[in-house]
Amino acid sequence: MTSANTREQQAGSAPPPPLPAEITYHGGYAVNPLGGTSFRTLCARLPGVLRRIAGMAWRIDRRAVLLLLACQLVTGVAAAVLLAATARAMRPVFGGGTAADRLHQALPALLVVGVAAGLIRSVAALAMYAERRITPRLTTETDTALVEAVCRVEAAAYAVDGFADRQEAAEMGVVRTHVMVTDAQRFMSASIRMVTASGALSVLNPLLLPLLLLAVLPAGVGAVLTARVDYEVHYANVADRNVRGMMRWWSTTPKYGDEVRANGMTDYLLFWYRSLSDRCDRRTLGAAPRALRIALASSLASGVFLVATWAALAWLTMTGRIALALAATAVVAVQTTLAALSQVVVNGAALFHTSLYLTDMRAFLDDAARRAPKRGALSVAAPVEEIRLDEVGYRYPGKDRPAVDGVSLTLRRGEILAIVGVNGSGKSTLTRLITGIYLADKGRVTWNDTDLADADPATVWSRTGLVPQIFAQWPLRVRENVNLGQPRGFDDGPVWDAVDAVGMREAVEELPAGLDTLLAREIFGGAELSGGQWQRLACSRALYRRPSLLILDEPTSQMDPRGEHVIFERIKAIAADRITIVVTHRLENTKVADRIVVMEHGRITEQGRYDDLVHAGGTFAELLALSQDR
Repeated sequence: MTSANTREQQAGSAPPPPLPAEITYHGGYAVNPLGGTSFRTLCARLPGVLRRIAGMAWRIDRRAVLLLLACQLVTGVAAAVLLAATARAMRPVFGGGTAADRLHQALPALLVVGVAAGLIRSVAALAMYAERRITPRLTTETDTALVEAVCRVEAAAYAVDGFADRQEAAEMGVVRTHVMVTDAQRFMSASIRMVTASGALSVLNPLLLPLLLLAVLPAGVGAVLTARVDYEVHYANVADRNVRGMMRWWSTTPKYGDEVRANGMTDYLLFWYRSLSDRCDRRTLGAAPRALRIALASSLASGVFLVATWAALAWLTMTGRIALALAATAVVAVQTTLAALSQVVVNGAALFHTSLYLTDMRAFLDDAARRAPKRGALSVAAPVEEIRLDEVGYRYPGKDRPAVDGVSLTLRRGEILAIVGVNGSGKSTLTRLITGIYLADKGRVTWNDTDLADADPATVWSRTGLVPQIFAQWPLRVRENVNLGQPRGFDDGPVWDAVDAVGMREAVEELPAGLDTLLAREIFGGAELSGGQWQRLACSRALYRRPSLLILDEPTSQMDPRGEHVIFERIKAIAADRITIVVTHRLENTKVADRIVVMEHGRITEQGRYDDLVHAGGTFAELLALSQDR
């Protein structure tokens, strides 16, 4: 009773949960790209952004781009006609004669004004239609380009500090593509109307235009500086948003719901999620006073110059320097110019804002392109008779010690090789080097005497079948989970052969739609497999490919003894046609191997047959004894 009370007291005084770690980087990714950029440089980006958007849109739909350009031209001409017709209509309106006579004289010009105004509205509708032709496909193309870049990047790039966060920043560029065509079109349209109205205003009196420019310029400066503040907050929050997004997925996906609930993690995960959100919010709220000061200062300056503009127009009219009819036209021109300038400022700032995220996206895509496999174009022919490693070494980015260090090994067709060792000994890294997923920092890996650094990786991977330790549970039908979208024929015979090879026929036939069953319980009509069944299915994928090199990394860790027996019997049955590598901690399973290599600290310390290593008194014998001492 006393011990129970003590435990309750200890639970009541438990320390609070730890806050999420602060994430900081060193090197290039730690530097805000706007940190040393001047306002003039920021504004100078706009032409480049417009060219980039135009180029992207041109590749998507040339007709729509031409239609947009035509709309801008027609808008400019119509705006000029509207102002000219307004000036012509004002003369009789403010002239002499009866109201009927003045209206009659002004009617033709007023009709032109109406037609021009209607044309501008119609052209705006056409421009919107062109935007809607471009934007969805442009967003899809940029999104697909980002996914492709991540899929094709060298696998070693994932280990570079900040890679995932640069990817998250690039995602924001994809999000902004759905508005950038609209922003660009509105900016161009407003610019053309501004030039047209400014020309008319300059003819009426050159003094008015600089005053209007001064009235709008502070607003433009304020909008660009505010966009810069927003981006600085966005940049500071990239890492936290990225981690929060990943944790959100892990916390809410049904696959891990049992672990979350049974281990009582719900409260901590919610605390953790709120803490990261609060951290992001604090940065955002901390920037709010700066944005307010910028807005107030720019609004005050704009208001002063706008009052000066209207005062100048009133003075010019009252002193007779501008006739009353021209003054009325000047009012329209001022309003038009002011509206156009405001739109130029608003949409120019939006373009600038977009340019920041597009730059992130472009930088990520360029970086991914640099990291994409740049290897030779040699082809590896089948069958693969021999794979040789000569003093191969590999070190992960940012690590002091190599994961694989000076490994020499020869694998021949028909041989089963088992790789064993403690966690972190370099087993999985070695298999990545053998398959060319990683290229060796030193030494050579050759397939049939072809160096993988000189080979087209597609030809290597087309002859590889891999069952990784952590395998994907694709939300696809059973059929596609086996053939991975690479069918070998028009019927399901090869699929069923692979399913039979791992003893899964009965389980598949019991699913609601057999091979057509969607393996995603979260989706209506979907089904789920057990852990062992998923692992069997992962093995069937590799067997379906009939590879020259078959690698199985802990292939039976989740299987029952019957399933494990089926897999290893199948491995032995098909071994003669390929090179087979088995990575396992279950040392009894290595009896199937023709040769066993033991890895420690990235090096091969022992190799031989099972019976030889059992009696050698080395690491293998020690690990085997430990596994049996239970």
